[in-house]
Amino acid sequence: MTHGYSDQRDALTKRLHRIEGQVRGIERMLEDDRYCIEILTQISAVTTALESVALKILDAHVNHCVADALASGDPEAARAKTDELLKAVERFARST
Repeated sequence: MTHGYSDQRDALTKRLHRIEGQVRGIERMLEDDRYCIEILTQISAVTTALESVALKILDAHVNHCVADALASGDPEAARAKTDELLKAVERFARST
């Protein structure tokens, strides 16, 4: 089974590794007793970067998984994927 993000997996993985590096940088900032606002700025950048990855995966889900379920003509599959999508959007909206 392929997922909607499969063709972007390498790019997404590289982006997540960069984000991981950013988080380690924040840890070093804490260890170095850096100024609060500098740390908060970096946390905001990491949050934005993770949201960007999430939006790419969400977009792929809509354009692959949900679209395939709708095109299948199977009302149960379509309902399951649209319900799943709405729950994912709800979780994402609460986190932002």
